[in-house]
Amino acid sequence: MVNLSGKTVLITGASQGIGEATAKTFVKAGANVMLTARNSDKLESLKKDLGDSAECFAGDISKSSFVGGLVDFCYGHFGALDILINNAGTILPIGLIHEIKPEEWSNVIDTNLKSVFYTINSVLPKMIKNGEGTILNVSSGAAHNPLSAWSHYCSSKAGAAMLTQCLHTEYNEFGIRALGLSPGTVATQMQLEIKESGINQVSKLDWSAHIPADWPAKALLWMCGPEANEFVGKEISLRDEAIRRKVKLI
Repeated sequence: MVNLSGKTVLITGASQGIGEATAKTFVKAGANVMLTARNSDKLESLKKDLGDSAECFAGDISKSSFVGGLVDFCYGHFGALDILINNAGTILPIGLIHEIKPEEWSNVIDTNLKSVFYTINSVLPKMIKNGEGTILNVSSGAAHNPLSAWSHYCSSKAGAAMLTQCLHTEYNEFGIRALGLSPGTVATQMQLEIKESGINQVSKLDWSAHIPADWPAKALLWMCGPEANEFVGKEISLRDEAIRRKVKLI
C-alpha cells in the first residue's frame, strides 16, 4: 500500500460510493482527508467513523464561490493540500436530448465538468509554489463512447478527460501529476439510478457485472505512488486487466 503519512487529500463527492470508499482507503494509508459533498449529515457521519484524520466541509461543488472557501478551509485546518481527487458527479435526469430541460442539462455539466476546473484552479497556485502535487480526475468510459440518454454525462466526462490532458500539458513541468481514472461500472447509487431508467445497454447489465467501490478507491491510492508515474497525463481504465494486476485487484 502507498504510504501517505503526512499528506492531505481533498475528495469531492465524498459522502457515498467511490468517494466514501476512497476516504476510508486513504485514511488507512495514513493521509488526512478533507471531505466535501452536499449532504452534511452523511459527511458528519463519515467524519466520525474516520476519526481525527478527517474533516468535512459541506456545500455545492458546482459553485466557484464555495470551492474557494473549501480550499481555504482545507489549508486552514490541515495546513496543506497535497492531493486533489475530483470524484463528484451526477447523471440525473437521464433522458434524450429533446426531453431534458436546458437547466437540467447544464446542472450535470456544472457538477461533472465545471467543478473540476474550479477545484483545480483553486489548488494550483500553492501546488506550483510547493513544486509538487497530484490531481486525480474520476472519468468514465462515457467520456469516449456516446450512450443514448446520457448526452450531458458523456459530454461532461469527455470535457473532464480533456482537462486532465490540458493540466498535464501546462503544469507537469511544475511537478504537478495529473491523471484520470475510468473505473468502469461500479456498484453505487448512480448505477441504481441508471438501472431504474431502463435506457441503453448499461442499465441492462446484471448487478454482478459492477465492481465494488473499493476497487477504484484502491486504484486512486495506487495512482498517488511512483509506480503510476508512467501514466501521468493519461487516463487509466480499470477495465484493463493489466492495470487491475498492477493495483493488485486480481
